[in-house]
Amino acid sequence: MTSLVERGVSRFAAVPLMLVSAGHAKGDIPAALTREKERHPGISYTYGRPLGPHPGLLAVLERRVDEVLGGLDRSEVTVLLVGRGSTDPDANAEVFKAARLFWEGRGYAGVETAFVSLAAPDVPSGLDRCTRLGAKHVVVLPYFLFTGILPDRVREQTRDWAGAHPDTVVTSADVIGPTEELMDLVMERYQEAVKGDLRMNCDSCVYRIALPGFEDKVGAPQQPHFHPDDDGHHHHHHGSHAHAH
Repeated sequence: MTSLVERGVSRFAAVPLMLVSAGHAKGDIPAALTREKERHPGISYTYGRPLGPHPGLLAVLERRVDEVLGGLDRSEVTVLLVGRGSTDPDANAEVFKAARLFWEGRGYAGVETAFVSLAAPDVPSGLDRCTRLGAKHVVVLPYFLFTGILPDRVREQTRDWAGAHPDTVVTSADVIGPTEELMDLVMERYQEAVKGDLRMNCDSCVYRIALPGFEDKVGAPQQPHFHPDDDGHHHHHHGSHAHAH
């Protein structure tokens, strides 16, 4: 942002390249923007909302499943949608919402949900659930934009589980990736931010609503989130977040 300010830019629209609104989207990014506003008096910014679950991305997920079905009828396939996982219950609920929307109207036998970290059920437990519900063919579908450590972990855990359960056919689908739909959606979120058409998910936000077990987060103060390129220090504390609303 500093280099842009030095070139004369004073108004910014920030779009989080994230599928769900969790700690980074709700706290760290707004705090970083607030910090930049303190560093550069006179600038202003609007902050866009996360990307999912959007029909365009659901269409890409559908394509990723089709790529590995090999002609199998959808009604014989159970999809396990695997999200990143968060300590924020609202963020985890968004993954379940995506799974339900993905199930609607597409003809799969079912769509279940799991997480690769920080939340239950984990990938093996999610696969166990699919088989207990009668699944004979499961497609594990990573709810991630790009490849990386966590999607690789999903694939490894899927492979390990499949090796121990030879009676169930398990296939791994690819991540969303840099598709036309993703680029269009980023531009859509940008236009929303520029026009001020912002619709944050306040109704179940852990920083506004006292959710069971998370009461201490209500009204948590803003604190800038420092990264390694900030004055040579990195204080990665997730206990207190800024509030984006």
